[in-house]
Amino acid sequence: MVASKGSPSVSSARSPKKPPKTTPKAKRKATRRPDKDDESENEYDSDALDEDSDDELKSKKKRKRTAEGGNKTRSLKKKKTVDTDDEEFDLQDGQEIIGVVVKAPKTGIVPAGQISKNTFDFLTQLGDPKCNDREWFKLHGRSFSFSRVSFLIFPTDPVFRQAEKEWTDFVEVFTDLLVEVDDQIPPLPPKDVIHRIYRDIRFSNDKTPYKQGFSASFSRSGRKGIFAVFKPGDRSLIAAGSWCPGKNELATIRSNVQRDSTRLRQIISDPTFVKYFGEPKAGARRNIFGREDELKVAPKGIPKTHEDIDLLKCRSFCVSYVFTDAQVLSPDFKTTLSEMATVVRPFVHCLNDMMTVVADAEEEDEDEE
Repeated sequence: MVASKGSPSVSSARSPKKPPKTTPKAKRKATRRPDKDDESENEYDSDALDEDSDDELKSKKKRKRTAEGGNKTRSLKKKKTVDTDDEEFDLQDGQEIIGVVVKAPKTGIVPAGQISKNTFDFLTQLGDPKCNDREWFKLHGRSFSFSRVSFLIFPTDPVFRQAEKEWTDFVEVFTDLLVEVDDQIPPLPPKDVIHRIYRDIRFSNDKTPYKQGFSASFSRSGRKGIFAVFKPGDRSLIAAGSWCPGKNELATIRSNVQRDSTRLRQIISDPTFVKYFGEPKAGARRNIFGREDELKVAPKGIPKTHEDIDLLKCRSFCVSYVFTDAQVLSPDFKTTLSEMATVVRPFVHCLNDMMTVVADAEEEDEDEE
C-alpha cells in the first residue's frame, strides 16, 4: 500500500518534538533577564525587605559606635580662666563638676621645725563632724577622682598636703634634737615614727574616719615611748612611759616593783618631774596615778596591805603634759619639747629596764636551785 504525499506532514503536526535536554550551565545561560514587572515584584518581596533592614541597622550601629568613640577621645578644653579660683570648662553630655579642691594658703608659711596657724586651722575644721568625712577630706586632701560623667578640679597643692609636709618637717627637726637628749632613741626617718591620720573605726562606735590632730612616737623600737600629738584648742600634749602594756610586760613591771620600787619612786618624786606632772599621790589624775584602767582592788595574789599597793594597782605607767596653742605656734616650741624629753628620760629608761628580766633576779633564782 502506498501512502499519500500528505501523510508525513500530518503526523509531524500532531506529535511536536521534545525540547533538547540542557545542562545546569546551559540553564543559567538560557535564563532570561527580568523585565520591569518582575522588578516591581522583587521590590515588595519580604525576604528582600528583611535583608535591607538588617543592613541599615548594622550601618546605624556602626555610625553610633564611631560617634561614641569620638566623644571618648575628645579632651576637655578649658574654656575661660577668670581672676577667681573658679574656672569654666566645656563639659560633655552627662558630665558635671562634683567639687573644687581647696588650694593651700599662700601666706603664713613657716620654716621647717615650726607649726603654723594654717595647720591648726585645717585641723580645727577637721574636728567639726560636718567636715570629718571622706567627701570634705577629698576636697581638702590629696586624693581626687575622674570619670566620664563627673570630675574634680584640683590644684597641685591641696591644704592637707601642705599641713602634712609641715608636720613631717617638724618631726625631722625635732628628732635631731631628741637623739642628742636621749641616746637610746635611734634617728629614724619621719615616716617610721609618724602616725596615720586615718582612724581605725572597725571596733569603735565613733565612725568619723579621720583623727583631729597629727601625732608621732619616739623610742628604742620606733612607735613607743615618748608620744607627741598636736591638736588645736589647747589639746596638744607630750606623753611618756608605757600605756596599757601587754600581759607579760605588766607582770614583769609588777614583779620588779615588788622586788624594789626605790628607783621608780625617786624619779616620779623628783621636783622637776613633779613640776610638770604633779605629786605622786594616788586617788586623783596626776603623775602616773588616776588612769581610767587603774585597778580598784589589789591584783590577784598580792595583799592589799602591800607597801607598794598604789604602784601595783597601776595598769599604765605613763605621764602627760598639755600645751596651749600659743606655745605650739611659738618658733622655739621644738626646744621646749626637747627640754620635756630631758625631764622624762630617766622615767622612760627606768620602765625600759623594769619591762625586762633583771640579771640580779636570775642570779637569785640560780642560787635557790
